[in-house]
Amino acid sequence: MAHQRIDFASTPWESPAPGIRFKAFIADGKKMRLLEFTSELFEKDWCLKGHLGYVLEGRMTIDYSGEVVEYRAGDGLFIPEGEKHKARIAPGERAFLVMFEKA
Repeated sequence: MAHQRIDFASTPWESPAPGIRFKAFIADGKKMRLLEFTSELFEKDWCLKGHLGYVLEGRMTIDYSGEVVEYRAGDGLFIPEGEKHKARIAPGERAFLVMFEKA
């Protein structure tokens, strides 16, 4: 595949659940997602997927089985595959991230 500019401005948002929406680009076994989390986000189950990302705007916390870590704009994050975690957004707040994942 040749190089490509990713036009997120023209890509429609997908919303799989309340409090989360994203735009995705997938190529060559890789996925790049632009995500927006809002305080309506509620993860009932622990996520075990691996994530690598960067907080563009806002702040969020991630609960790692009782250890809660806050991430703010300018922070990067790395969560290894298999590590239990849940994201939370404070009431009235939102966070924008870019994530790099396996397709």
